[in-house]
Amino acid sequence: MKNSELLIVVVVCELNIYILQVLLSSVQHITKGPDYEMLEPWLNKGLLTSTDQKWHSRRKMLTNTFHFKILETYVPSLNNHSRSLVKNLINASNNGKSIADIDSHVTLCALDIVCETIMGVNLRTQEGKSTDYVKAIKNVSHILIKRIFTFWYWNEIVFYLSSIGREFRKSLKLLHNFTENVIKERRKILEETVEQKKTDGKAGKKQIYSFLDLLVGVSKENPGTMTDNDIREEVDTFLFEGHDTSSIAITMAIIHLGLDQNIQNLVRDELFEIFGDSDRDATMEDLKAMTNLERVIKETMRLYPSVTGITRTLKEPLHLEKYTIPSKSVMVVVPHLLHRDENIYPNPEKFDPDRFLPEQCNGRHPYAYIPFSAGPRNCIGQKFAMYQMKTVLSTILRYTIVETLGTQQSIVISTQLIMRADYLPSVKITPIPNKSITSHTHLQINQPSSECKVYEFVISIARQKKPYL
Repeated sequence: MKNSELLIVVVVCELNIYILQVLLSSVQHITKGPDYEMLEPWLNKGLLTSTDQKWHSRRKMLTNTFHFKILETYVPSLNNHSRSLVKNLINASNNGKSIADIDSHVTLCALDIVCETIMGVNLRTQEGKSTDYVKAIKNVSHILIKRIFTFWYWNEIVFYLSSIGREFRKSLKLLHNFTENVIKERRKILEETVEQKKTDGKAGKKQIYSFLDLLVGVSKENPGTMTDNDIREEVDTFLFEGHDTSSIAITMAIIHLGLDQNIQNLVRDELFEIFGDSDRDATMEDLKAMTNLERVIKETMRLYPSVTGITRTLKEPLHLEKYTIPSKSVMVVVPHLLHRDENIYPNPEKFDPDRFLPEQCNGRHPYAYIPFSAGPRNCIGQKFAMYQMKTVLSTILRYTIVETLGTQQSIVISTQLIMRADYLPSVKITPIPNKSITSHTHLQINQPSSECKVYEFVISIARQKKPYL
């Protein structure tokens, strides 16, 4: 902690949606709670941890990088890594064996996806590569959680003199050095590509642009808007947010699909209507058509929202109908409690995707379901996350039958900064007869080309006076 002021913590536990809406919809009360200060050594002041004018301007600028046209170019990467995951799961279930660590497999898949789409680097962690980088991410994540929940580690001197503090520095240095080197390499590649076109009028082959490439392009078109340190903090932020949260939702969806074969078959029937017996990759239009699967994902995130607490530090008093909460108070919203309110969701512990049928959603308060938070500080990457989850889960169900060897009651969840599973039942993955999965080559996020319309689209926006939509 950077200061030792006494904090007033107000937990919104009465599930008053009015309070939730007033707080989360506010454009004044956007400062995260003190727990997020612990993330700053890794993420610095990126979109997740920044506030005030920096957050407002950065949010507007980064909105462009999640435009539909850009997200569509990431679908080949989603398909490629999803296919790798399915192959690994089939191999792990060879000879009828069950998989006790399904979450580990999913996490590596999510990490490969995020690293390629965010940084333009295929780490191939699902193939056992980049083990030092994977270990460093795990170390930093686990140590951060331990620090947040161990009050004497809130003191920076005590923390960094401890053994875990020294391990934290070592792992963090590896992560930062990796990101910085990638930024330098991508900037060099972009400059060489532009220079090549000026020299001979030719551009390299068409490629996909990573999130990092787009930030480098924006910084080049608007000098002074983003330094390499600014780019690094956003790349690290989206790496942190992008792989952990989605992997939790995918894992829990797999568990519940394996617990209810009727729901699983309903989704598989939908996938057959879309793909038939084809082995082709999913397209953006295919993903949009997966309405049954989307309901499964939404119900999964209702029961298991990845963020366990949404915090706000009030910089000015928060005026409600009957009372006023003083400034410097810390407000805590717990989605886990909200999503289990039986007045909103009858029989709330039951896994029931039909809760998200259109007729069931009509009349439901928009702030009654907040897996991606809500209001101005909602998750900027939620559309990407949904496409990612749909691609991974649909690929699994197109080629395998999932069976969970346990019950919903056996699942043990721990509420840390990000929801974690302390215990999950084993899962059995059985290949569908006469349905083999192949590896498809896809357009690598590698050397950029000025012919790429997506890149030109972002740069055209960057050249405007306001670099945002």
